[in-house]
Amino acid sequence: MSINVREFTCSPEAVFAVLADGWVFPTWVVGASRMRDVDDAWPAVGSKLQHSFGVWPVLINDETRVLEWDPPRRMVIQPHGWPLGEARVTLDVKPRGDGCVVRITEKAVKGPGALVPPFLLDPPLYLRNVETLRRLAYIAEGKQDNGDA
Repeated sequence: MSINVREFTCSPEAVFAVLADGWVFPTWVVGASRMRDVDDAWPAVGSKLQHSFGVWPVLINDETRVLEWDPPRRMVIQPHGWPLGEARVTLDVKPRGDGCVVRITEKAVKGPGALVPPFLLDPPLYLRNVETLRRLAYIAEGKQDNGDA
């Protein structure tokens, strides 16, 4: 299981404003390259995003389902892109001073990825999620600074 933490200079509500906009998913999730569809109910529990990951011409169509939505505290999603498998990703957000702390936890739960030993899988997940949190912070902080959140 990979765990990353980052301090943001915005409110938890600003973070959840970004998470609630399914169309910006590829801008903050490293590896997601394009959106194909967002359920009208997004981000309600059970709703889905249809996106792709990879780089053209090698793209895999993926789907991410919401398992838990508790703004402005917690979101749990389950992306799955076969043949790689499925992961469970949890975003926990806690206020801290004028900003917040965001923790992302990711674990392979189904398919071939779940068979990879953690000592091999966790380092690349950790590095990817460093950048994922950096991107999420830029968007959330920028939206708050512009009064959009």
